[in-house]
Amino acid sequence: MDIGLHNIHRIAVISDTHGLIRPQVREKLAGCEVILHGGDINRQAILDELAKIAPVHVVRGNNDKEWAEYLPETLSLELFGLRILMVHNKKYLPEDLGDRNLVIYGHSHKYEEKLVDGRTWLNPGSCGPRRFNQPITMAVVTVEEGTGAFSVEKVEIPHEKQSTVS
Repeated sequence: MDIGLHNIHRIAVISDTHGLIRPQVREKLAGCEVILHGGDINRQAILDELAKIAPVHVVRGNNDKEWAEYLPETLSLELFGLRILMVHNKKYLPEDLGDRNLVIYGHSHKYEEKLVDGRTWLNPGSCGPRRFNQPITMAVVTVEEGTGAFSVEKVEIPHEKQSTVS
């Protein structure tokens, strides 16, 4: 019997993997019950690999071509009482976000977390190949089931330093 204790759930949020699942990312994913992918996956094999770790919910990114035609461009779902809306490029979000309390997007490769009108907007950044000298990032959302309470943890993945040639 539940005596006021709530189940705590961890949801991994990644985007812009562009064909690469780093070992450090795989480790973080393994501690989560669900994986949300914000698009630009690159190939079906990446989704197959992720599905071996945890159930995956995904949206199609602008670089996900013919192989990904079956993937939705936007996805609305509820996990552990958290109401989520996902899209790859936030400029394609519908005007009416309804009762969603977490909006997830990718595309820019830049981590962003902000509160707008009581709703959390989250871009986990990119945890695939490093681009534009940006950090390699993802996020883990912790949800307290039944309360609507959740928190977001930014996870920065160390990257290999590039040697300079003079």
